[in-house]
Amino acid sequence: MKTKIVLFFLFLSSIVIGQTKVGGKVTDEFGDPVAFANVIFKNSKEGVITDENGNFYFESKENYSTLVVSYVGFDKKEISLKPGLNTGLKIQLKSGTELKEVVIYTGKTSKKNNPAIDILRKIWERRRKNGLKMFKQYEYDKYEKVEFDLNTIDSAFMNSKVFKGMEFVFDQIDTSSISGKTYLPIFINETLSEVYGDNKEKKYKEITKANKNSGFGSGDGVNTFIKDLYADFDIYDNYLKFFDKDFVSPLSRTGINVYNYVLNDSMFIDNKWCYNIVYYPRRKNELTFKGDFWVNDTTFAIKRINLEASKSANINWVKEIYIEQEYEVMNDSVFLLKRDYMMSDFSFSKKEESKGVYGKRTTLARNHKFDIKKEDKFYKEEVNFYDNSVFNKPDEYWEENRFEALNKNEAGIYKMLDTLKEVPRFKRIYNLASILGSGYIEIPKLKMDYGPIFSTFGYNDVEGLRLRAGGRTYFGSNDTWRIQGYTAYGFKDNKFKYGISGKWMVDKKNRIILSAGNRRDVEQIGVSLTTSNDVLGRSFASSSFFSSGTNNKLTSVNLSTLGFEIEPVKNLTFQTNLSYRTLKSASNQFSLDYYTDNTQTTTKSEIKQSEINLVAEYTPGRRTVGYGVERLEVDNNYARIFLSYSQGLKGVLNSDFDYQKLQFYYRQPVLVGGFGRLFTTLELGKTFGQVPLGLMGVIPGNQSYFIIDNTYNLLNYYDFVADQYASLHFEHHFNGRLFSRVPLLRKLNWREIVGIKGVYGTVSDENRFINASGLVYRAPEDIYWEYHAGIGNIFKVLRIDFAWRGSYLDIPDANKFTVKASFGFYF
Repeated sequence: MKTKIVLFFLFLSSIVIGQTKVGGKVTDEFGDPVAFANVIFKNSKEGVITDENGNFYFESKENYSTLVVSYVGFDKKEISLKPGLNTGLKIQLKSGTELKEVVIYTGKTSKKNNPAIDILRKIWERRRKNGLKMFKQYEYDKYEKVEFDLNTIDSAFMNSKVFKGMEFVFDQIDTSSISGKTYLPIFINETLSEVYGDNKEKKYKEITKANKNSGFGSGDGVNTFIKDLYADFDIYDNYLKFFDKDFVSPLSRTGINVYNYVLNDSMFIDNKWCYNIVYYPRRKNELTFKGDFWVNDTTFAIKRINLEASKSANINWVKEIYIEQEYEVMNDSVFLLKRDYMMSDFSFSKKEESKGVYGKRTTLARNHKFDIKKEDKFYKEEVNFYDNSVFNKPDEYWEENRFEALNKNEAGIYKMLDTLKEVPRFKRIYNLASILGSGYIEIPKLKMDYGPIFSTFGYNDVEGLRLRAGGRTYFGSNDTWRIQGYTAYGFKDNKFKYGISGKWMVDKKNRIILSAGNRRDVEQIGVSLTTSNDVLGRSFASSSFFSSGTNNKLTSVNLSTLGFEIEPVKNLTFQTNLSYRTLKSASNQFSLDYYTDNTQTTTKSEIKQSEINLVAEYTPGRRTVGYGVERLEVDNNYARIFLSYSQGLKGVLNSDFDYQKLQFYYRQPVLVGGFGRLFTTLELGKTFGQVPLGLMGVIPGNQSYFIIDNTYNLLNYYDFVADQYASLHFEHHFNGRLFSRVPLLRKLNWREIVGIKGVYGTVSDENRFINASGLVYRAPEDIYWEYHAGIGNIFKVLRIDFAWRGSYLDIPDANKFTVKASFGFYF
């Protein structure tokens, strides 16, 4: 029965009235593929360019009887088509015999005396005078549709036991007009919004008027993915960001270094004479596209452009990226983006037959207005605006207001998913995926989650094997309050530990949050120069499942906190925290002892300390999803500025020390043209007053086998301490830019990382005087530094760094070289 359904849809797709589908391969006389050849329906504007292997597929809603194939240096060839489906075409081109006045470009084209590049230079001159950038202010209505589809649906896939009881979903199967593959829609998200911009003030605002989605996921995780996946871009920019990778735009000023350009054709489009330019990469494995564009002969504005990412591009989990943009002629000199379509094929493999998921975005714009100035306060971004009515518009509203009607399969997603959510087998599959993604097991009846499950097991020299169980309240992703906690047990020290915290957002507009918590646990302190107020936070270094050397310098911590937080301006937060902690060594092989008198005869092993802490944090460009007390971040490619002042309150709750502590943290990612991204981290700190080891700044070492940010790879815990310090880290990710130029390394798609880090610090005489811990205070007064080089994207998930020590080489047992690794799923 299921096979008959597939055959029925395949048959139906081939006899649909008013539709022509073509696919095949273009080769030369020797059987070698002709890459980037033009394939077009005769007497039309509909066509594509062959890929690197000479393959092509596209379709039209109209009936066509002739296909025209051409490429510079070859004779044009016409192919007769039968009605409906024409796949498996094998088209052979012959070398051109009549040159006439045509200049031939094959392989790498010249940068000189090339009319295509002459036109490109005109585009550069006019790039800021075209489109919306022509006007002081602009506004328009926008409709965006994002869809995800399972692709390459075949009978084996449909007969899988996974879909037992869910066969009805295959009623929605369709065929891609880009790739010719069958696909099954599984998620759709629609958004209607109003867009406002001021080019003079460089301000932008988008107001969402309506949003609707349905699919396998509709929570913040999916919305976060969509927001990061489909960031807006301007085709005239030098670099276009997709999947956190910066592709070189074919209209970039640096484009002539990475693309070949060919002037291919010219014709009238909407009564405007336009040139057609074909472009394709000069080298493989770079972040480039192939395609063509039509450009007006007077304004040099783009009329139509398509981009297809090279299959050899150094990007993971994405087999294909295809983009089409169409511009509308408003008057004689104004070309505005009318329609933007993007399709991505996500897959574990780039093999043609591999299954995957299509991600498709369609954006439409209309009702443009210009030079209507808004007050400055209009563009002020809301801190935490949430209008529930935006997400609950009735079907009648969407039928009346969406810019184009949904096709039958798109409209069927909403109904199909509502039905699917009631199928027990689907619920089990969905829940498993949710657990792996979030780390929590949902318990809807109790309105709570169990987890995180990845913290269940741990080990260190003090606790031995450690088992942990925890949970949190969860009514929904936008909860205004949340309580979470855990308990743990160490089988070596035979002690229970626990932690509990609560947060309550009392004001949504300015995100005023009250918090409180208590934790009694064993942990490795001093693994970060900049301290955190997370009462439940426990460092990775506290477990030594995967670490070198001993891990017995652990501390028993009893920490209680009260906190207040406010966000008066978007991404600017202020915090006040009151805390009380006791610190004592968790091991008899490690001491936090300090002298309590000037004669150095009396010592104390436990620290009791009350503290008030004031924090200001600014994260410009940070994007978040959600409106509850906890939010998800879209990515981490934003700057972070953090300033903290702490005051020790001696005598309060028998607190031992009076001190003042200043800390500053600055992190800045910078895009360096087409050469990747540079991450810079600066940390400064100083403690005024007398403090023991437990309250000192410890230069963070890294005894694990893994790469940990803001630590020093060749230092052990407590190798260096300081009460004032300055730390600077540089790390540059080339994203394969260098390896792509090396023939033997090109196909591996490895990515290069280099870095250097250093720290300067001192310890005051008064702090040395009270030290009774037995640890000799060593401060990096001569600057400790190290450097590393790494290879990322090994097997798509592995990064290996090689680190060398640059100073303090004569210290006994100093680590002079190490290898660290990390795993991650990155595009």
